[in-house]
Amino acid sequence: MYYKKKCIAMLLAGGQGSRLYALTERTAKPAVGFGGKYKIIDFPLSNCVNSGIDTVGVLTQYQPLALAEHIGNGAPWDLDRTRGGLSVLPPYQGKKHSDWYKGTANAIYQNIDFIKQYDADYVLILSGDHIYKMDYAKMLEYHENQEAVCTVATIEVPIEEASRFGICNTRPDGSIYEFEEKPKEPKNNQASMGIYIFNTDTLLQYLEADEADENSSNDFGKNVIPALLAAGERLFAYPFAGYWKDVGTISSLWEANMDLLGENPVLDLNDTSFRIFSRNYPRAPQFIGDKAVLKNSLITEGCVINGTVENSILFAGVTVEEGAVVKDAVVMEDVTVGSGAKVSYAIVDSDVVIEENATVGVSRGSRSKIVVIPKGEIVKKGEKVK
Repeated sequence: MYYKKKCIAMLLAGGQGSRLYALTERTAKPAVGFGGKYKIIDFPLSNCVNSGIDTVGVLTQYQPLALAEHIGNGAPWDLDRTRGGLSVLPPYQGKKHSDWYKGTANAIYQNIDFIKQYDADYVLILSGDHIYKMDYAKMLEYHENQEAVCTVATIEVPIEEASRFGICNTRPDGSIYEFEEKPKEPKNNQASMGIYIFNTDTLLQYLEADEADENSSNDFGKNVIPALLAAGERLFAYPFAGYWKDVGTISSLWEANMDLLGENPVLDLNDTSFRIFSRNYPRAPQFIGDKAVLKNSLITEGCVINGTVENSILFAGVTVEEGAVVKDAVVMEDVTVGSGAKVSYAIVDSDVVIEENATVGVSRGSRSKIVVIPKGEIVKKGEKVK
């Protein structure tokens, strides 16, 4: 047994992210870039550190290379600990199972031995594909005060979007009496955030039972939570009122990036009292040329700007040549936008070259979708990509 912990976190980071299309063809969704200098997984990892949780198991599966390289030994998040810290947990072959993770519950089940070695009182289950800042310590305090066996973090969503989520139906005291996974006619708008705190013994008991059920899809929302409720266990909803965005689609990822812009951004990443940490490599300072025009944008280190950048986020090493225009766009590392080229309402993945006078995306008036340019592509001179 290792050093006993009060609470450890299990971070589900193996998602394929099929709705992000070209951005996740060679990269796990949690490793997709965000906000100029971050990856999506930086948010739950930073939340753990800011909440005093120093033992995190990261469960990987799909295209794990870039993700594993990014998180390394956990040093940027102060998780390079001799007792606990960050552990990468891929699927593995054992005597009883040698399967890919079949669902969220099965992924945790396959790592029961990791949980047991810390003899933790509580286990925090997290998803690796959401953008938010949250103090899990407050949720844990709520869980203890309610004497719950499981607490589900919830957030209010527009009722017209509620059918996309797992919905918690609660009593006035916050206890959950029903959990509906993506109901066609939701009874309320309290959506599960995919964040759970379990008493460890309860979690292990129900994971064992779920794994033994051949008809189960091994999912927390579809199977484990309903099983707890059916058994009359004490479940509570923990209401969260801060910023939270599921960035599982191209449009939501673009929107979340845009939420960083403006004098009073919806999501503030400059709050030093609750920092978001990441692994970044040294770059030269930005160079802003005499003819450059910058409006309401975030420009990261190593960028060379001689054109126009408006309402956009540029990652490290982006070059915008003279006469080029980048508007309402997210441009990732080491992209070159050639002279006279126009990029708008687009997400451009890293190492892309957009040659002179090419056009990517559409104008504001005719915008119907966010255009994505995959990693390493070349948009030829004069070519139009819509």
